[in-house]
Amino acid sequence: MKQFAIVVSQFNHHVTDKLLEGAHSRLKERGIDEANIFVTKVPGAVEIPLIAKLLAQSNQYHAIICLGAVIRGETDHYDYVCDQVSRGCQQVMLDFDVPVIFGVLTTHTDEQALERASGNEGKGIYCADAAIHMANLVNELSH
Repeated sequence: MKQFAIVVSQFNHHVTDKLLEGAHSRLKERGIDEANIFVTKVPGAVEIPLIAKLLAQSNQYHAIICLGAVIRGETDHYDYVCDQVSRGCQQVMLDFDVPVIFGVLTTHTDEQALERASGNEGKGIYCADAAIHMANLVNELSH
């Protein structure tokens, strides 16, 4: 049975809680047992890549789902955070040959983030589907 990890930022938790709910529910809907879903929370989006790296190094997970919400403010901080987390997640995926699904919302407003996190088309749901698809594809191509 495949193992999945979810790393979720606690910053903007009103959004990230919805992302986590969507991803977790979808994994279970798709037949992944609760015991095969590991969830860990980090303070903010910048911390996601390090924990994703440690999870990838463990060789326990077939895919790692990274969830967060970076909402533009009045400073350049948004640009730095978006760049760091996206590059970090991609580097983990390429270094460890483990799918790292980038579910970090980067929006201009809180309303946009909530809209993308919620409902039947929410980003968390999409990320769970992508994680299962990529885990299966990597398994198929590496044998």
